[in-house]
Amino acid sequence: MGNFIGSNKRELEKQKQKKRMEKQRRKEERKASGASSMDDMIAYVDANGNLTDTPPDLTEKEEVDAEDISISTPKKEEEDPVKSGRVEFFNEEKGFGFIKDRHSVEKYFFHISNAPEGIKTGDFVTYELEQGRKDMIAVRIEISKK
Repeated sequence: MGNFIGSNKRELEKQKQKKRMEKQRRKEERKASGASSMDDMIAYVDANGNLTDTPPDLTEKEEVDAEDISISTPKKEEEDPVKSGRVEFFNEEKGFGFIKDRHSVEKYFFHISNAPEGIKTGDFVTYELEQGRKDMIAVRIEISKK
């Protein structure tokens, strides 16, 4: 017995064949016109950074001396090691507290061993920072007069 092709399947085959023929016709038209689509897609950047369709004039090329180019990172400004702030929180029983920096919103942990005797919440202090186990901590704390 032969393969049975229904009328719907024949119509689909005809449509596919028609599409193939149309695609082949368009391809031949493009070849006949001679225009290369790649040439139409190329864009150039001029000396001012603008896109153009004309290639740049290489005779006007500016020479750059490699020694005139400097690549570096800006130097970090030296910070004053002594900072000032206010004791935001202090728990005398547990022996720790937090100092809020006067010039930023940063808060630094401190331990009673790094603080003078008689420190309490609300005192204005000067301190230095050191790297702790997790974050920066306040050390060498002294009570100041605001």
